This record gives sequence, structure tokens and C-alpha cells, in this order.
Amino acid sequence: SKEVLSDDYQTSGYQIKAKQKTSWQGSVVTTAVDLVPGSKECVTPAKLTMKLPTPFGCPFFVLEKLEMDKKGGLKLEASTEKVAKGLKIEVKPELNDPAKTKTGLTYSALKDVRLAADFTGVAVQDTVAEITVQPCQYVVLGAKMKAPWCPEVGIRAVHGPYFASLLAKEKFSTFTASCHYKALDNVRVAGSYVYGGKKNGTFALGLTYSCNKNTLMKVKLEKDMVVSCGLKQTLSKGFTLLGGMKYDANKGERSYGLQLSIE
Repeated sequence: SKEVLSDDYQTSGYQIKAKQKTSWQGSVVTTAVDLVPGSKECVTPAKLTMKLPTPFGCPFFVLEKLEMDKKGGLKLEASTEKVAKGLKIEVKPELNDPAKTKTGLTYSALKDVRLAADFTGVAVQDTVAEITVQPCQYVVLGAKMKAPWCPEVGIRAVHGPYFASLLAKEKFSTFTASCHYKALDNVRVAGSYVYGGKKNGTFALGLTYSCNKNTLMKVKLEKDMVVSCGLKQTLSKGFTLLGGMKYDANKGERSYGLQLSIE
């Protein structure tokens, strides 16, 4: 349902993205430039991201992200799967404050079971533990625990063109239900609803329609009568145009967005 309700809605701002795979050890460079016409500040703030599968020829870890944003801030993410079979270790250093460095462990060597844990520095109260179990072909169960150690529990089921999920959070006081139905090969509908908590009553209904292999149209309706629509057009191999609009019926406000991706 996320693909129908969230992905590819460029409803504000103008952006150009370029992704280039290089011959230097398989590294990938991504550049994202925001266009801000009329701004008194920099009208083309950019973000540069690099991925190195074998940094400096070392095959034991992957440099997942080396990023510099428009303000000069740096982000670094690395991972390895060479320590033990089925174990993936991810590290996200906080360059300005090493005590906030995030470490993630994922173990998937057990059949139909996935175990994960995330740590922030050495603070036990910030630890997050997850377990996912697939008891049968159609059902997946999951639980996430963090301080004060009250679990978030979820279940999802898939059968043919149908998908449904239910997530309980905040000490079982908030429930999020989602569903998805593939009506035709080129038509999909989805919906979500939140019961309880600060977002009580929040909902979204969406539809996507593939006119052909190069054109995808989508529309969704959210709480407070906010309507969003999007168009994804593959102009040619490696060139994708993404456009959208959002209209708030209650406030009478609208916004537009456009993105050009080059790969």
C-alpha cells in the first residue's frame, strides 16, 4: 500500500536528480539539485551522495552512503555481511557527536525468522529490538520493542491480489490498518486508517493506473479533504519525469512539484 499512498508524489518543489554508476570499483554517485526560483539565498541547493560497494578495493564492507548536504553537513553509513553467515552489521557514525553513533544488527539465517537490534551509542534506553516470523506462506507476524519495553505488534497477510496489515503501537492505544487490492494488472487501490493516539481518524485512500509501461498516474484523498495527484513518465531509458499537485479543499491552498531523474 505504501507504493500507492506514499511513493512518487512530487507535490511541492522542483528538483533534478542524476544517478551515475562509475567504473571506479562499482561506485555510484547521486546528485540532487533543488531549484528555488526567486529565493534570496542559493537558488540551486544541492546534495551529493556516493555509494562504494568495495571502498578502496576492500571487499569486507560496503560504504552505503557518503553524503554532503546543501549546508555542508556530512553523513556516513557502512555495512558488512562478512562477519558471520546471515548476519548484517550496519554502522551510521554521528560525525559531530560519536556518542550518538547508530549500530544495527540483522540476523536472517533462521528459516522464516528475522531478528534485528538497533543501538544508539551505549545508551540501553535507546535500544530497539525486532523479531519477524512467517508462520505460513500468507502471514507475517512482527514485534518491535524499545524502552519502556512495551512492544509494537503487527501482522500482515497476502493472498493473491489482496494485502492487509494491522499495527498496534503506543501501549496498544493506537492501531493502524492498511489494505491493498490489485484490481487489474494496471490498476491498484489502497487505503489506511489510524485509530487512537494523536493521529486518530487519519485516513488515506489511493488509486494508481498504468496507462502503459512508460506512464503511471495516481491520486489519493487524505483527511481534511486534501487531494494529491501524481504522474510518472519515463521519457526514455534513464530519463524519468515526476510531476504532481496537492490541493487542500478546506484551506483553498494548492502546491505543485516537478522532478527530473537521470540515470
